Amino acid sequence: MNPILLDFPDHFETERLFIRAPKPGDGKFFYEAVLASQNELKPWLAFAQETPTLENSEVMVREAHVNFLTRKDLRLMVFLKETGEFIATSGLHRIDWDVPKFEIGYWVHSEHTGKGYITEAVQAISDFAFEELHARRVEIRCDRKNLKSRAVAERLHFELEAILKQDSVAEDSSELRDTCIYAKIK
Repeated sequence: MNPILLDFPDHFETERLFIRAPKPGDGKFFYEAVLASQNELKPWLAFAQETPTLENSEVMVREAHVNFLTRKDLRLMVFLKETGEFIATSGLHRIDWDVPKFEIGYWVHSEHTGKGYITEAVQAISDFAFEELHARRVEIRCDRKNLKSRAVAERLHFELEAILKQDSVAEDSSELRDTCIYAKIK
């Protein structure tokens, strides 16, 4: 079946979070969060290397909206249920619908780190992948030096399957970095 024909929810909730597909107009949330968190994101994420603009942020979100609809990439926006405040983005990337398998990526607004929100979101997204999308494999890939990202995978009992040595160039320098590959299978 062509993945574009797959019907599944575009939102779901956890105890504290509302998680949904991006929509036109969400660029302002993304822009403000990246601007406030840029220093913390720079070592790990390519898009954080340049100071964002509101226009570029809206373009990025609208492209993510289209990709969600066409099932090419499933970015998700994370909001606090209690206040409606945007706090993070995550999603299912590097999709292979034939398996099916997905990679979860995530980052959180720096004002909301250390509160367990990303762990809660990643657990819910993993459950969504396995239950709604019938995933056979869900991965988390991260820089070996990104201890916070690694801790999320380990707290959620993803298995460290491999460390790819000198697999990538650091986003904020020319240093070669190792990539950790964590996975859950069903």
